[in-house]
Amino acid sequence: MLISSNIADERLTTAHRAKLAYVYVRRSSVNQVRQHQESTELQYRLVDRAIGLGWHHERVQVIDEDLGKSGAGGVDRHGFQKLIAEIGLGNAGLVVGLDASRLARNNRDWHQLLELCSVFGVLIADGERLYDPRAYHDRLLLGLSGIMSEAELHQIRMRLHQGERQKAARGELRLPLPAGLAYDRAGAIILNPDEKCGRVCISSSPNSGSCKAHAA
Repeated sequence: MLISSNIADERLTTAHRAKLAYVYVRRSSVNQVRQHQESTELQYRLVDRAIGLGWHHERVQVIDEDLGKSGAGGVDRHGFQKLIAEIGLGNAGLVVGLDASRLARNNRDWHQLLELCSVFGVLIADGERLYDPRAYHDRLLLGLSGIMSEAELHQIRMRLHQGERQKAARGELRLPLPAGLAYDRAGAIILNPDEKCGRVCISSSPNSGSCKAHAA
């Protein structure tokens, strides 16, 4: 929920407003984008947050190329790299994200963002308050937010793993099957019926298209 007020902040200067404000929008999976749209809409409404802080609408840029991409390491986030580039080019005066977890889920990316914002004098805003990465206490809070975001991702993974282990213990865990096999309604593994020839087939490879049963 956006609960912040737009009261004038002494950290905001005309030099900041002379540059662009960037709103970064991210969701972790395509399923979240399609079925849980409230958070996405809330992030898009952060444009109003930037406007309330003194930016004209046409000077607020939305970066949403990373919808459906995790903020964890090892994932190519072109939107995040674009944001980093704009900060490094000196084009940004403000970066707005719903919270630290939207901007990054690993400390490497998070601290890279903080360091660049500190060097180029860019402010960071979320749904609650405004931060100056050059100020000690603000940087401390931002650093803790990044640590908590990464720890939260670890907890999510642990819960998912524990859920899989419990399903496996009950004999209910379903893993992806090789080409040519499928689960029936009862959960048993069967040969996958081929829709083209109407007979039970097993492809020699996922892309071969050959039908051993048909060839026989």
